[in-house]
This record gives sequence, structure tokens and C-alpha cells, in this order.
Amino acid sequence: MDQVATLQLESVDLQSSRNNREHHTQEMGVKRLTVRRGQLFYLRLSFSRPFQSQSDHITFVAETGPKPSELLGTRATFFLTRVRPGNVWSASDFTIDSNSLHVSLFTPANAVIGHYILKIEISQGQGHSVTYPLGTFILLFNPWSPEDDVYLPSEILLQEYVMQDYGFVYKGHERFITSWPWNYGQFEEDIIDICFEILNKSLHYLKNPAKDCSQRNDVVYVCRVMSAMINSNDDNGVLQGNWSEDYSEGVSPLEWNGSVAILRQWSARGGQPVKYGQCWVFASVMCTVMRCLGVPTRVVSNFRSAHNVDRNLTIDTYYDRNAEMLSTQKRDKIWNFHVWNECWMIRKDLPPGYNGWQVLDPTPQQTSSGLFCCGPASVKAIREGDVHLAYDTPFVYAEVNADEVIWLLRDGQAQEILAHNTSSIGKEISTKMVGSDQHQSITSSYKYPEGSPEERAVFMKASRKMLGPQRASSPFLDLLESGGLRDEPAQLQLHLARTPEWGQDLQLLLRIRRVPDSTHPQGPIGLLVRFCAQALLHGGGPRKPLWRHTVRVNLDFGKETQRPLLLPYSNYRSKLTDEKLIRVSGIAEVEETGRSMLVLKDISLEPPHLSVEVSERAEVGKALRVHVTLTNTLMVALSSCTMVLEGSGLINGQITKDLGTLVAGHTLQIQLDLYPTKAGPRQLQVLISSNEVKEIKGYKDIFVTVAGAP
Repeated sequence: MDQVATLQLESVDLQSSRNNREHHTQEMGVKRLTVRRGQLFYLRLSFSRPFQSQSDHITFVAETGPKPSELLGTRATFFLTRVRPGNVWSASDFTIDSNSLHVSLFTPANAVIGHYILKIEISQGQGHSVTYPLGTFILLFNPWSPEDDVYLPSEILLQEYVMQDYGFVYKGHERFITSWPWNYGQFEEDIIDICFEILNKSLHYLKNPAKDCSQRNDVVYVCRVMSAMINSNDDNGVLQGNWSEDYSEGVSPLEWNGSVAILRQWSARGGQPVKYGQCWVFASVMCTVMRCLGVPTRVVSNFRSAHNVDRNLTIDTYYDRNAEMLSTQKRDKIWNFHVWNECWMIRKDLPPGYNGWQVLDPTPQQTSSGLFCCGPASVKAIREGDVHLAYDTPFVYAEVNADEVIWLLRDGQAQEILAHNTSSIGKEISTKMVGSDQHQSITSSYKYPEGSPEERAVFMKASRKMLGPQRASSPFLDLLESGGLRDEPAQLQLHLARTPEWGQDLQLLLRIRRVPDSTHPQGPIGLLVRFCAQALLHGGGPRKPLWRHTVRVNLDFGKETQRPLLLPYSNYRSKLTDEKLIRVSGIAEVEETGRSMLVLKDISLEPPHLSVEVSERAEVGKALRVHVTLTNTLMVALSSCTMVLEGSGLINGQITKDLGTLVAGHTLQIQLDLYPTKAGPRQLQVLISSNEVKEIKGYKDIFVTVAGAP
């Protein structure tokens, strides 16, 4: 009988174009094979002769990470079979076509994600085997697979939370929410490599690379590592935080348009942290990375967000009798807004009922298990006050539920409580609406309606768990259970008389109404109202007063009066912080009793408006004319103006232009051509910065058609 020639591999076709399309990774390009776990992909192997299944034995080997091991789940060996054997590595459903072998490969839905090397070992009978490299592939989480822990059973939501490569961050104030466009750019060609580079720079990897890689099958683990690595507090993480408002050694957090430039800079400089980030930058970069890895992710803004270091569920704020908000040495604070992420996953490490959206917060606020990371914390657990569940649930619970106690300070001592606000923290929690540029309130996902019996019951439940043995010595809880505070002889409200515009005088209206109270049920009262205006920092702390005013009022029982107030532009012109937020505080002293009442108004100022328009239909490879228009509505010139344009699929990297000075009241008009590189929905982000205003932002949603489409 003739000896059959040895089977030799001559070529391999990884069919990247077809596989990437079927695995929703074609946006990353088709030069490399990038697939998702728990889903078949296809290869064609070409041999020196026809494959004979009876005598030719093929073993596939897939390896990832250093020191691949079957025990650790970083190495898999599997044979060619007719039928796929379930949720395990397999090569099946093969067909023979002349000298070619078409085969379907399957990766289990709980496989380790990462860069893989794929090989085959060929042997005949009992003879020696020869190993051939087939190539490399990248394996990602698969939210399309019902077997994967990140499975999201809605194509509309998958398009939004995995495939959408742009979005918005919501900033400002709960009554005046501003939307900032952001280029996530998770499918830019090098971003997937940078994502794994980040994982490979983590302290977990540096300590034990093989063990770290073996845990990358677990989305909870990967999210937690990424949460620590986006900030640089413990490691060579991506971003260095800076809340000082001095950004001379780097880029102001206000001047980033997207994540791609940040991630590329971090990688190009060998993992040196990029300067600088604040919460919305940390969260937006985290969103890019997690969407790139295949985890459904969104960016969430919590307006008036508590940072409760001592976990007593109260944040104390102090004013003096002249209505000046006082700085405090305490680490507790109320951020004007704080931005974090939610990632979608099954929580097998928790009891049933806590799957779905999980909070992850890469901003370095406090340590968790020794590292600056936060989460994943189940949104359902936060709503139900189940603060004993992992990870960092008490911290996130306090961010949205802590109570604010406002004190009047006299001679350095807290004299009286001006207000005890049970609903001022977590006032509004917003994210981008699916399929829309608008924001959507998700406050009800985090808590029951403020003041409802369910909300207070959950608060008491969480309080007892968090305060523990201190319960008996907590005057705060006693106050809460007793129903609280005294009544007041008058009601004070501050209103804006007209929409506040940056560069204009601010007009307010004080309304006072006399109401009955226990000490003064009838008769007139005299009020001395002292006002103070201060610019607020992002962390909620105040700058020095920029305006003071005093009003004296006599008010008969049952009567109402109002007084206009004017805060001139000249008072705040050079005093604003990055936030562009002014707090006007008033303390009314009742002349008959010496008691005090507080009235507050936060005013958020918008920068000038930027218009972005395109003049024709966008097509891949064809010039697209863009028109950018800016009118300087301020009373001063904008000097050293610079424009930066960014947009995945529209621009490779960034386009930067120096624009010079824009005189007050004048309009700047710029035209330029772009050459789109990818079809589908895209977003162009435009930033104009100057010495006077760092962040004038605009955007344009653009649908790009394929080249030559009718």
C-alpha cells in the first residue's frame, strides 16, 4: 500500500472581513481578525493535498498572555469534530473542498479576553506532529451572546451602548444642564491595542501577569481593574487628576474633545499619565475603553453629588451671618455635578436580583481594597439601600442620598441649623437618551421619589447599616426620626428676573412672604437680609465674595413683598471659576428674635454659542464643506483663539487652527473641507478656546453615505 504524503499547511485565510462583520467589529478594520466570545468564526486552511479525516489528525491550540496554561484558562487545545460540543473551545462543522478545509471555530462565552495566538498541530497515525502558526486574533466580550455575562437583549441598546462612538457628557446645574459633545472613538484602529496595554500596566498584572490574564474572563474583574487604571493615583494610569485650576503643565480638562487623543498620548509616552482629567474626562475615557472591549457602557451625571468620607450620610456646609459660604478643612464635599459610568452585566458574585446596570467610577475619590477604584456597585442595590453588597455600594449610595445640613457659624462655633435638606443631594441623575441628543433622567433607577415613605425607609435601613454601633450616638438620625426642624416666620425665594448670560449683568428678584409660626403667630416682623455672591469651584467649595448687598424689610402678617437685586458683570468678570457657577446666598435675621433664615440661588452661566453646519450630503472620500460660526457676545475681546476639530470616521486625529482675536460683538466665520473615511452616523466635535474662555463647544451630527451611493 502506498504511503500517503505528509499533510502540510500551505496557507490560511482567517476570513477577517466576513468574521469581523458578523462579530460587529468591522468598525475596527478588517486587516486583523477581531471576534467576540461565544460565537462561531470561520477559517479556510489550504493543504498540500486533500485532508483525510480518517488518518489526518489536527489539533488546534489557542493561547493568550504570558505562560499560557490550560489550568488558568489561558491555553486551549481542541480537536476537529463533526458536531460542536457545547460551550467549550471547538473546531467543528468542517467541509473539505479539494485541498482546502473550511472549519468553524467556537470560543466559550466565558473565555479570557485578549490577544490570542492560534496554531495547529498535524500528525498522521502515531507519527510525530508538526506545528504550524495560523495567525493571531483578538477576543472580546460579546453582549450579543445570551451565554455571555454582558448579554444585552436589545439591538437598539447595543447600537447605543456598544457601537455608538460619540455621545454627550452632561454638566452644569440640575436646573440648567449643559450637554458637551464627546468623541469616544472606540473603533479607531489602535484603541483596542491600547485597551489591553492599559490592562498590562495594572498593578495586578505587574504583580502576577499569568494570574491577572486568567481573570480576564470575568467582566467584574476587568471593570474593576480599568476603574483603577483610568486614574493615575496608584499606578501609571491614563489620566492625572487636577482640580486646582492651574493647568500650566498640561491640558485643561475643559479642552479635551474626546478620548482618542488622550489614549494615544498615554500610549505614545510609554504609559506616562496624561495631564489633566476631571470626572467627566475619566468617565468618558472609561466609556471608550469598556465599549471597545465589548461591555455595554454609558456615562452618567449626578447633579449635587456628595463625597461623604466619614460615611455618616451627612454633609455639613457653613455660612457666617453675612451670608458668606465658608471654606472647610473637612474632606466631605458636594460636587456641583459628578460623572461616572454604568456598565451592563450579570452579577454572579451577588445574590439574585442585582444584575443590569452597575456603577463604575474611575475618578480617584477614595480607595477600595487599597486602590483608587470604585465599583461595580449594583444600581438596584443602591436603590434598595443594600449597602452591604460589593463593591463600594455605601460610597455610591451616599453620593446620591446623603443629607445636607447647613450651619450658621458665629465666632467659629456652629450656632444654629439654617437648613436640613433631605433632597438636595442627587437632585438629578442624567444620561444620554437612546437614539437622541437629549438627556434622560434616570434618578428613579437610583432612588424612590424624594420624601416618599419608601425613600425614607430605605434611607433609615442604609443608615443603620452604615453607621453601625455609632447609631446610638448619632444626633443626625435622632433629628431625622423626630421629623426635624423649627418653623419659620417668613418664606424667602430668589428668582432670576431674566435668563443669565455670561458677559451681562445678572438680575434677580427676592420674594418674601410672611407666614404664621409658633413664636410669632401674628403681627409684623422686621428682617435684615444680607446677601453674598461667590463663584463655586467644581468640588462645591467657594471663592472669596464677589458681591455683597443688604436689604431691610418690614412685613405685616399675611403680606408678600419683592425686591429687585442687581449683580453687575464687572463684579464677576474676572472672578469666575471653570464651573461658570455663581452662588447667591442670603441670610435673613429676624430682628424680634435674632433667629436666621437662609435663601440660596445657584446661577449657571453659558459660554457664547458655536454654530456648526455642513452644506451638502456627506460621502466617504468626498470633500465635505463645514461652516463654523461664533459670535462673541461678551463685553471683552477673546484673545489667542484656537479651534480644534475631531470626529471618528470624519477626521484622522485632530485638525487645529489658530484664529487670533475675536473682538467683542464681532462674528467669526470659518470654512474648511473634511474627507470622511467611514460610512454611517458620525459626529463632528468643535472646540474654540481662548485666554478668556477655555471651552466654547459645538457639534454637528452627520450621516455619511458609502462612496458612490445613489
